[in-house]
Amino acid sequence: MTATNDAPAVLLDVRDGIATLTLNRPEAINAISDAVRTQLPAALRQADADPAVRVVVLQGAGPRGFCVGADLREQRAPQTPVQARAQPPRAAWFDVFDTLGKPTIAAVHGFCLGGGFEIALACDLRVAAADAVFSLPEIGLGLLPGGGGTQRLPRLVGLGPALHLLLTGERVDAQEAWRLGIVARLAADAAALPAEVQKLAASIAAKPPLAARFTKEAARAATTLDLQAGLRLERDLFGLLASTDDHQEALAAFREKRPPQFRNQ
Repeated sequence: MTATNDAPAVLLDVRDGIATLTLNRPEAINAISDAVRTQLPAALRQADADPAVRVVVLQGAGPRGFCVGADLREQRAPQTPVQARAQPPRAAWFDVFDTLGKPTIAAVHGFCLGGGFEIALACDLRVAAADAVFSLPEIGLGLLPGGGGTQRLPRLVGLGPALHLLLTGERVDAQEAWRLGIVARLAADAAALPAEVQKLAASIAAKPPLAARFTKEAARAATTLDLQAGLRLERDLFGLLASTDDHQEALAAFREKRPPQFRNQ
């Protein structure tokens, strides 16, 4: 796939309950441009609001990689610290990931660097091809990750391993990313990645949508709530799910040995 200057920076396709969002700047290894900063949040919100969508998959176009982070070719006038502080952060759009109720999966191949790695970290699950390479190199530019990398990575892999990656900017391959717990599944190569992701997404999409949404809410809350508050939330959400039509349908389908027909109710 080759993008033109007139092509959307983000593509959205919905099939069989799975919304696939594609970063569509392969000529720039899907670097994050202002167009991506605008179009990706809009596409994520659209997919999350679509009742036909149960799972959201995010991937990068082209053979070279998922996303290499910010497009450094986009020039901006220098600002004083006071001017910069007075404006909304450029990375504020990452916050959209924390508003999504539906499960999200990052399908990563090739380079996944800087802000691209932060996009993957903001998703609920990550599946990587064997050629995937992960890094947060911002420290080498006199910066730190500004799209949630310093917050999401420690929560995912622990403080020590996260600090190692953050302070060195080192690159890790897919196998090491899997060992650290960054990725949930590995695909043999980039060609096998779509099928591996589709298998995972279809498995989640087949589950009751409300149960998936509430499970995600409870699990994510565990990173911010103390244990007792988290347990109260879990019990509240469990009670809500126990009263749903989909729960009754799941029980009936089990008893009748037939596939369930969930209606998100």
